[in-house]
Amino acid sequence: MSPVVDEVRKEVQRRPGGRSARVRAAVLRATLEAMAEHGPGGVTISEIARRAGVHATSVQRRWGTAENAMLDAMLTHSQEELPIPDTGSLRGDLIAFARLIAAYLASPLGAALNRTMAVAEDDPERTDGRTRFWRSRYDAARAMFDRAIERSEMSADTDPGRALELLVAPLHFRTLLIRQPIDDSLIEELVDTLLRGLADRTERRKGVRR
Repeated sequence: MSPVVDEVRKEVQRRPGGRSARVRAAVLRATLEAMAEHGPGGVTISEIARRAGVHATSVQRRWGTAENAMLDAMLTHSQEELPIPDTGSLRGDLIAFARLIAAYLASPLGAALNRTMAVAEDDPERTDGRTRFWRSRYDAARAMFDRAIERSEMSADTDPGRALELLVAPLHFRTLLIRQPIDDSLIEELVDTLLRGLADRTERRKGVRR
């Protein structure tokens, strides 16, 4: 058994629930396993059902398509592994969030899913699923910026999506492309650079309006 598959199965076994919850967990586990081993293009309803030990009709009835099952699996896994921090400050939230992402990308499953998502072919359904996945993650992470605006830590016209891209992109680049570790000093440097950039932008906009 591969380390990725073993990690997924151990994680699911720790989750309580009734039969319906167990079936859903088994299907999502099977979907992640298939994605990690074959990439999104190799995931089918029949493959998911075989791995989960359920009938293909059960998977199709609940999820409709393999793309929907992959989206559900990715969103569920990310919500569990990457909860949105609430430390009391935007800097603290972003540092904690970046640490969670770095730990996820360093895990066998996270690394495998990151690679498969990066090389997935862009057919319409898969492109739509990827867009929905990131939109959902951005919508959840927006809470960090909404709280920061309420605390007057940042300007209300800040674009949370762009700010998150500027934070998350270097972490994925470092893990996926140059295969270098991510430590706390790098995370703090990235967050502080981002916050200085946001503050400078706010000051420039104030100067233009005067």
